[in-house]
Amino acid sequence: MNQIYEIIWARIAENDLKEIIDYIAIDSPANALTIYKEIKNKTSSLYTMPEKCRIVPELKDQGIMQYRELIVSPWRIMFRITEMKVYVLSVLDARRNIEDILLKRLAK
Repeated sequence: MNQIYEIIWARIAENDLKEIIDYIAIDSPANALTIYKEIKNKTSSLYTMPEKCRIVPELKDQGIMQYRELIVSPWRIMFRITEMKVYVLSVLDARRNIEDILLKRLAK
């Protein structure tokens, strides 16, 4: 039987998603809603077996193994698993330099 994880969105991840959706909605509110639903649905699937997702490669290269990601192209949804909780930490555009974004956030 699969274990059930609680999914918790960090405020910064919620802000990331809001910014993405607001930007898309400027040109296409319908497309923004579709993308919002797709990201939320895919993230909801993490309630079982979140460990099936890959470790964030940029962090893995630095020996940091506790962060994983779910791809909803072109976005990367980064999360951490702690006990029976999945913490969604960021929703980032994969076309941007992820290392710079992460360093900037960690330096705050």
